Amino acid sequence: MITFEKPLTRATLVRRYKRFLADVTLESGEMVVAHCANSGSMMGLCDPGATVWLSPNQNPKAKLDWRWELVEVNNTLVGINTARPNRIVEAAIEAHEIPELTGYETLRREVKYGENSRIDLLLEEPLAADAPGLCYVEVKNVTLRRGKEAEFPDAVTARGTKHLRELANMVREGHRAVMFYLVQRGDCQVFTIAGDIDPAYAEALNEAIEAGVEALCYACAVTTRDIRIARPLPLVI
Repeated sequence: MITFEKPLTRATLVRRYKRFLADVTLESGEMVVAHCANSGSMMGLCDPGATVWLSPNQNPKAKLDWRWELVEVNNTLVGINTARPNRIVEAAIEAHEIPELTGYETLRREVKYGENSRIDLLLEEPLAADAPGLCYVEVKNVTLRRGKEAEFPDAVTARGTKHLRELANMVREGHRAVMFYLVQRGDCQVFTIAGDIDPAYAEALNEAIEAGVEALCYACAVTTRDIRIARPLPLVI
């Protein structure tokens, strides 16, 4: 679980633009620009008039005073800040809330590997004598919902396809590799790949799974106070 450092501020979305910027109106009536830490399309999450929640930017070097954290869609809060998922998964691993990723003594973040890449989380020193010594965990933030399904990606992601191929290479080298999809919302029943949005990514995932990469998906419970791992979602791939 991660807890927001400061109470979130409610606002109304005016527009999102240039991917990383959003005009919002505070409850006082003041319009401000918030940083949108999400490079995807955010399909279904950017309708003008939507209720959004902001955190105050505490970095004195930051150009903007606000960061967009949550959006309310059909009475459901969705976490859109892609800087959060790695920490959410890390905290859940440390709290033994993800059974598939227990049994390791150490965890490191952002470790260099592959072709000029960094793995989100690297688990080391397995407790089981017969387990691979290293477990590479790549985390992807999922916000897209169509029907009852959570889907990834919401835009073409050449970087994501590269990561899948590098995870497959780690398996070939004798390590364990996990593609972890974190759904920052709690209103989905299953998880699947949006192959109509990015066919290359869908193909790369199938190839990675055939090579031995594991795919996991968990949904979150999202509130204006915190975000935590809630439950696993079945994968339909």
